[in-house]
Amino acid sequence: MKILILGAAAGGGFPQWNSNDQTARRARAGDPATPALTQSSIAVSIDETRWVLFNASPDLRQQINDNAALHPRPGDSLRASPVAAVALTNADVDHVAGLLNLRESQPLAIYAHPRVLGVLAHNDIFNVLNPASVARRPLALDQWQSLRTQGGADLGLALRPFAVTGKAPLWLEDQNAPLATTVGETLGFEISDGAQSFFYVPGCAAITSDLERRLRHAALVLFDGTLWRDDEMIVGGFGAKTGRRMGHVSCSGPDGSITAFSGLSVARKVFIHINNTNPLLIHGSPERSEAEAAGWEIAFDGMEIALERADEARDSRAVAPA
Repeated sequence: MKILILGAAAGGGFPQWNSNDQTARRARAGDPATPALTQSSIAVSIDETRWVLFNASPDLRQQINDNAALHPRPGDSLRASPVAAVALTNADVDHVAGLLNLRESQPLAIYAHPRVLGVLAHNDIFNVLNPASVARRPLALDQWQSLRTQGGADLGLALRPFAVTGKAPLWLEDQNAPLATTVGETLGFEISDGAQSFFYVPGCAAITSDLERRLRHAALVLFDGTLWRDDEMIVGGFGAKTGRRMGHVSCSGPDGSITAFSGLSVARKVFIHINNTNPLLIHGSPERSEAEAAGWEIAFDGMEIALERADEARDSRAVAPA
């Protein structure tokens, strides 16, 4: 099973278009310690011929162009794509806006919780995805579902979605309900090819006992790395919300993911969906060194992971960009 990290950053990417802090300025200047990142999305395939996207970021067109595996192949028809399906963890704009890049009546299947499909159905702009070409298929919580092309061909991947603590998308948010109370607002995914599996959880506001049970002894977990500390936005002068209020557990601290994962015996842990304020983005920062010392990797655009066996995951690129 091949996994491509198409984008490793949180909403807005890194640097965000209007960020003017020192780290953003370093990234724009081409500092190799602060490489630019697009918005969070991954692609998975068992044959490197047909791919499933997990979330469709606003940067999807660039991500497709940056990854040759997602290009149409010589001999394909005039309109063709290896992208066969998309699965959505929620309706955040940085996870659904990329669907608009997938118009042009290309056969495609979209998988999401019924609540998310309802959001798409009630927003007319998503009608650019021609219903005659794009199938919309609901996901049932805690049930394995085989992923198939629009025409019904088996893609060799199965998905088991599960609810995680989160909140409504910002553009649909009720200010009086900071964390979602409706099941299906935010999902984590267990993804399997029948022989091995891994977890993709790019948004999570709390690591519950149920989530710990699911992730224990996993071969690979791609996990929410949005903020290093819960008050990061406030202390840095970027906003008034805590990480929990934004729907994201912090990486550090006694209630953070580094501490929570320390007893879960996860073979490989990768932070993804990293906000532009997070010092994890700075190679050599004390925070990044702390995370790496705890066994965490920091995702980057173009990172490739081959999941070989249930107990082994290896990086097919030996060295991350400096």
